Amino acid sequence: MSEPKASGQQSMSEPQASGGQSMSELEELRALVREVIRDVLPNGLPVIETVDLSTDEDLAAFVKRLLDLDPDQREELRSGRKRFRLAALPAPPVPPAPPAAVGAGSVRRVERGAVTEAVINQAARAGERLVLGRAAVLTPLARDRARASGVQIDKER
Repeated sequence: MSEPKASGQQSMSEPQASGGQSMSELEELRALVREVIRDVLPNGLPVIETVDLSTDEDLAAFVKRLLDLDPDQREELRSGRKRFRLAALPAPPVPPAPPAAVGAGSVRRVERGAVTEAVINQAARAGERLVLGRAAVLTPLARDRARASGVQIDKER
């Protein structure tokens, strides 16, 4: 028979892990965690597929693909193990104002605050030129949108 161990001593058959638990206790704990995970997620984590549905043809092809699924794949959809995420769509381009409207169009003054992409889009649709006061700040995205849509911006000094 083996002798009783004094506190803080280890036997060669039961190496200690951090926290004072023996390796067999850690293995038991790991097995319990694995069992709980199997019970909660019997088929693993859901699979997420990104789909691009930017045109009517994309939508028709996607629906056709769903209709052609076999019974196992349909069950994955019903149970939530298979999911879909829409691909991010690019921002629609703002049509530039006609050249005559830019020069002869009205002027929109912004005295203070942030000039955002939305303000630029409104000015582009109305054919306006922007004049920014000293306290107005143009965001980087708004600057890019102004260049792309042909909105003229003047900053007062």
